[in-house]
Amino acid sequence: MPARLILLNKPYQVLSQFTDNSGKQTLAAYVDIKSVYPAGRLDYDSEGLLLLTDDGRLQAQISHPRYKLRKTYWVQVEGVATQDHCNALCAGVLLKDGPAMAVSCRLIGEPDLWPRHPPIRVRKSIPDSWIEVVIAEGRNRQVRRMTAAIDLPCLRLVRAAIGDWTLQGLQPGEYRSVEPPTNGLKLNQ
Repeated sequence: MPARLILLNKPYQVLSQFTDNSGKQTLAAYVDIKSVYPAGRLDYDSEGLLLLTDDGRLQAQISHPRYKLRKTYWVQVEGVATQDHCNALCAGVLLKDGPAMAVSCRLIGEPDLWPRHPPIRVRKSIPDSWIEVVIAEGRNRQVRRMTAAIDLPCLRLVRAAIGDWTLQGLQPGEYRSVEPPTNGLKLNQ
């Protein structure tokens, strides 16, 4: 039987797992396909692309840091982001668990996204802005901690892409099956 690969737009406040004893919503509320598992994680309070597969080798290639598969995030931050902020993320910041750097970072306008429920907290006296951050690893809450390290607290985090796979056409909670790569992933894309 060929491997399965599922692209899911994980909603806000959903755990990246199928079971939970704390009463939080899980992937089981959205994906009714048996024997697929997340290839990596996306924080409970983050949204966007999550890949699921039944192929252990593919799961490792997608999620393990040694493969350096690029992940693209759209990040709404508190404050006015500048090119200097982006340069700092690309140069690297020091986090408690070691240095972290973006592969790329750029200023973007507000992406055309679905409304988040509940919405972000808005403070009329403090502006917000959006940046696109690409990383090639995926430590716990890494992008949030990186933006905090440059004094731009994260208000909303949406993973837009993993490698060449994107969110395009998926609303929160929706998924689609795609053909998995037959010869492994193209790494360092």
